[in-house]
Amino acid sequence: MFSMGKTALITGITGQDGSYLAELLLKKGYAVHGVVRRASTFNRGRIDHLFSDAWHPDAKIYLHYGDLGDSNSLLRILNDVRPDEIYNLAAQSHVGVSFDMPEYTGDITALGTTRLLEALRTSKLPAKFYQASSSELYGKTTAEKQTEDTPFYPRSPYGCAKAYAYYLTRNYRESYGMFAVNGILFNHESPRRGENFVTRKITISLAKILAGKQECLYLGNLEAKRDWGYAPEFVEGMWLMLQQSEPEDYVLATGRTASVREFLELCMKHLNIRYEKKGSGKGEVYLDTKTGKTIVALDPLYHRPAEVDFLLGDASKAKKMLGWEAKTSLEELAKIMLEADCKELGVTLP
Repeated sequence: MFSMGKTALITGITGQDGSYLAELLLKKGYAVHGVVRRASTFNRGRIDHLFSDAWHPDAKIYLHYGDLGDSNSLLRILNDVRPDEIYNLAAQSHVGVSFDMPEYTGDITALGTTRLLEALRTSKLPAKFYQASSSELYGKTTAEKQTEDTPFYPRSPYGCAKAYAYYLTRNYRESYGMFAVNGILFNHESPRRGENFVTRKITISLAKILAGKQECLYLGNLEAKRDWGYAPEFVEGMWLMLQQSEPEDYVLATGRTASVREFLELCMKHLNIRYEKKGSGKGEVYLDTKTGKTIVALDPLYHRPAEVDFLLGDASKAKKMLGWEAKTSLEELAKIMLEADCKELGVTLP
């Protein structure tokens, strides 16, 4: 198992994707180095288990203090680690927050990619580079399905910053001959998803309601449709992109779309929560038929200045060129997330 002998550097290693990618690479025999920001409190819950002999005694994982806002730290880490592969997963990654912090989002998500690519170019290392692009690039698309050739129309500061990073990655590939690729990943979820992202917010809030620790779940746009997949499968696609002989950009998606409302009702069905809907528009609520209490309501706080109504990815190229395809259904994904959140809260599933 531990025989590949490559070295990888992951920015954003403490996030959902970073933690799953670290697991995958360690199992493939990589030495894994992660970039972490210095903070007064630790935010490493997703990767703590990787430092335990119980996970695997031969795992080689190392952390380095650095920041996408600090060019010198990035160049220092590259020269110290000398990686074979670089996965740039770090970003201010929340779409809603990007409206509140557009400058910071641009600095880290867009210019942070510039700093890392320029540090790699300056170091003259022959490392392969992966850039985490996003389906938010498509935004207000009119295409029935989005492919690598679908025009971008970002609808948030986050989407705009990701568009900058996408084109810059292509520019470094074409200008300097670097092996630099974009993975345009559609939404991918798991029990490690941040609690302020809508799928995880739904699963953990419903678990808390069942545990008596929360009364009501407040949501925004229930009609927004997304292509939701399972994160561990998507990080394998990232790795496959860097194993190719030529650098190309790829879409990773399930090819299925569902609304926030559909995901919500799927979760309530799985938890055997009986409900009825009352009201309409902004006044719509979901009532628990057993207690008569409102368990889901809408809050204008969660509506964004510009919405992305519909995303549906076409990963045909990834299937043909990488042999990659999503396997986990939305029903299976909801069950995985709900079971993990309920277990954490001591809730017995129906």
